[in-house]
Amino acid sequence: MEISSRNVVEGTARAPHRAMYKAMGLTDDDLSKPFIGVCHTGNEATPCNIHLGRLAQKAKEGVSASGATPREFSTIAVSDGIAMGHEGMKSSLVSREVIADSIELMVRAHQYDGIVGIAGCDKSLPGTMMAMARLNLPSVFVYGGTILPGMFDGKALTVQDVYEAVGAYDAGQLTLEALKNIENYACPSAGSCGGMFTANTMASISEALGLALPGSASPPAEDMRREKMCYDTGVAAAKLIEWNIKPRDILTFEAFENAITMLNAIGGSTNAILHLLAISNEAGVKLTYADFERIRKRTPHIADMKPGGGYVMLDLDKIGGVPLLLKLLMKKNVINGNTLTVTGKTLKENIDSMQLQMPENQKVVRSIDSPIHDVGTAVILHGSLAPEGAVVKIAGVNMSKFTGKAKVFDREEYAFDAVAKGEINEGDVVVIRYEGPKGGPGMREMLAVTAALVGQGLGNKVALVTDGRFSGATRGLMIGHVSPEAFVGGNIALVKDNDEIRIDVEKNTIDLMVSDEEIATRRKKWIQPKPNYTSGALAKYASLVGSAAQGAITKPL
Repeated sequence: MEISSRNVVEGTARAPHRAMYKAMGLTDDDLSKPFIGVCHTGNEATPCNIHLGRLAQKAKEGVSASGATPREFSTIAVSDGIAMGHEGMKSSLVSREVIADSIELMVRAHQYDGIVGIAGCDKSLPGTMMAMARLNLPSVFVYGGTILPGMFDGKALTVQDVYEAVGAYDAGQLTLEALKNIENYACPSAGSCGGMFTANTMASISEALGLALPGSASPPAEDMRREKMCYDTGVAAAKLIEWNIKPRDILTFEAFENAITMLNAIGGSTNAILHLLAISNEAGVKLTYADFERIRKRTPHIADMKPGGGYVMLDLDKIGGVPLLLKLLMKKNVINGNTLTVTGKTLKENIDSMQLQMPENQKVVRSIDSPIHDVGTAVILHGSLAPEGAVVKIAGVNMSKFTGKAKVFDREEYAFDAVAKGEINEGDVVVIRYEGPKGGPGMREMLAVTAALVGQGLGNKVALVTDGRFSGATRGLMIGHVSPEAFVGGNIALVKDNDEIRIDVEKNTIDLMVSDEEIATRRKKWIQPKPNYTSGALAKYASLVGSAAQGAITKPL
């Protein structure tokens, strides 16, 4: 393949360029080799990323050992957990685009020949994979790893428990001392949030897509295997240059079908729907909501993972990780084993080469013949409230139908205040709007609200509907990504307090029980609100971003 870095370092005209590289300790021998950008999202914003700079050194060792020259760089990453519940969350989804753009710019500017991408928190995983698909240079993704569960009074804790404890405290069901103990013990180490939340979901998906080495998703951040996995990723990236295998050779339509299968089998985060649509767009693969529903209906839900179930990523790792799931799903013929991966082999060849056996007496993963649900958990809804679609995760949800009266809030903070004051009652449908991709902007996650409802004991007694998003840690009948969003005049903008909303997950419907004539009357009176930001990154994003139904991707005007 063409080695782009030669444009930078060969010929007499490039003597100044070589001089700058030599200032950083490189030799003529180093400059004669392919350059591989080792990108990571390490920072001190979150435990998900705190260790990634260290892992990058291992990846660089692997690159060097394989006859290429590593060039480390980093990009931003937002902590969803710390940005949650306030204005900062508007920056989260925007960061996905900034991460992809910044990796693209670094690689294009310096003419790197390949990429190792190391990511930890929710948006950094898809952002890194989007850049790989966009640049289409030999690339291998590797996850920074999950956090270990916290332990208190013999109970395993995740950050989800802390959010739900806030709701229990507000409801008078938990003492301040108990809340403080949960806070102190929930997050004991480096690594991404421990349940099958967005980071662990996207890590699992990276293996199913074939962009990551087999077995790379589940080892914890603090496990020595994580360092070896990063070293092996550096080796693999150098080999891909030799073999001229690029991301778009791997990211086929069938690979995305495998990814959607994995999402449903693990009861993963609804954010993965947004991210798969965005990655597929970068790869030039047409993916629609219809594909998600088609694949969901043939996929058994077999992993009993938090927040809907009882186990964390560490538990899945102990029994064989994502390769075990892939093996089980291949037996069901719902995974296509013929897709190419970053090993240069097919998915099936990778799995067949591993010693995988379902341990006896484990409860983390069910057998294919006795799944938790016969069909997958990431459901697409349509109806008069969401003509372009909405999403809901049914893992751990005990009801498939709900009809209630709307309580409408025009921003997340208003809804949270109402929950904290005990103003939400059984049978309510909480509607939070003007939080969509354009309206927020940034499509905020609502974990603070949803966890507070669960903490108050209302998790199975109310529904929540929003044009914003949910954390992977959210559980309950919580429906997000309502499209068209309120800011562009979607029907969610026309809902009034006490309107009846009818949800039927089995029929894939979500309807506003108001006549077409009344909707038309309300629409004539509706006035688009002024944007919340008129300058800076959020304003730029709002001007370029599209519908959640297409992945909330940004397109040049």
